[in-house]
Amino acid sequence: MTTSTSHDATATDGWMRRFAESAHATETRLTALDQQVGDGDFGTNLTAGADAALRRLDQLPGGDTDPAAPLEAAATAFLDEVGGTSGPLFGLLLQSLAAAVADSGPTTAAYAEGVTDGLAAIRRVGDAAPGDKTLVDALTPAAEALRATPAGTPPDQALAAAADAAWEGVRSTARLRARMGRSSYLGERAEGIPDPGAVGVGLLFASAQGVVTELDTHLG
Repeated sequence: MTTSTSHDATATDGWMRRFAESAHATETRLTALDQQVGDGDFGTNLTAGADAALRRLDQLPGGDTDPAAPLEAAATAFLDEVGGTSGPLFGLLLQSLAAAVADSGPTTAAYAEGVTDGLAAIRRVGDAAPGDKTLVDALTPAAEALRATPAGTPPDQALAAAADAAWEGVRSTARLRARMGRSSYLGERAEGIPDPGAVGVGLLFASAQGVVTELDTHLG
């Protein structure tokens, strides 16, 4: 894998497009997971957001060199066009990433700031904490991994570390009993099944490196 000292608009655009591909490639499995512990619509909602993001990415001016623009386009798509609870939460995360990149450029430090701010926003809106078996359980370790990465680290390496931490968080949700959402009513029946929203966070960070075509490797 090649790395660079900084990202650019091409890199952030590619990241969002790979995230869309990853969502489509894993939609069936995401839906199956959510049918076990949720409303069964997470895979559909994530791909709807991905498709909306692609439409907005395609509408960006050709030759646009603003690295925050693809992130903002994806954020707006998830905030404005996706139903359920997942769309707005992913929109908040992407919006925070876009704001940090707009302020400081697409650096490791900016990604750390954006993910940390996005996590704080999600926790304010959703009132979820680590251990509740939600996407917060994947996003928290991802944010910690980014903050622990030296500021001069190439962004690709930092995002890869965040992806590894996110997947570990995803796997941890299989061992948790849900305290929020529909799965909280299922008790022991939801144990052993990873939280679909957390899986979505894993997909987001992993897509910085490439398209995720299957989940078994990551879910263990």
